[in-house]
Amino acid sequence: MQIPRRQWSRRPPPNYEPVYLTPEGVARLKARLERLKHSLPDVIAETSRTSAYGDRSDNAEYKEAKGILRRTHGQIFNIEDQLKRVVLIPSGAGVAGTIQLGSTVIVEIKKGGGASGAAVRKTFRVLGSSETDPGRGRISHTSPLGAALMGHRAGDVAAVQAPGGTQEYKIIEVK
Repeated sequence: MQIPRRQWSRRPPPNYEPVYLTPEGVARLKARLERLKHSLPDVIAETSRTSAYGDRSDNAEYKEAKGILRRTHGQIFNIEDQLKRVVLIPSGAGVAGTIQLGSTVIVEIKKGGGASGAAVRKTFRVLGSSETDPGRGRISHTSPLGAALMGHRAGDVAAVQAPGGTQEYKIIEVK
């Protein structure tokens, strides 16, 4: 009979895909890493303090402190891993005015369909998936709209398949 081996790490295998971030995103990530590393001695001290209460199998405070310590170490590991794979996103349009990562795009969306439909203008910034916030106009290059816009120029029309049908976005300006 073979004894199963214990898995010491629950971390997923490292992800080798690039992490696309703006310089501001890198600064936020580094600041978060610094805060986590600064709080680590306090978390370790709390874990040590609660371990002194006695039997660790029945010690709920110790288990909670140990969980917080594991989460903190995991977050530090993940942020350091992301920082190793960062690719900075430049601002502006690409070659010949095409949309690329970091571009700001003004699009016109027809509402209601037909010739009488009202057009609404919206501004989007195409970023990596770590910095998206659709409510603020920051979309991912891997989102349906972001992927449809990539590589287009001002004057082009990008079509996005939506649950309600195909939505067309006319590109007014690329910055």
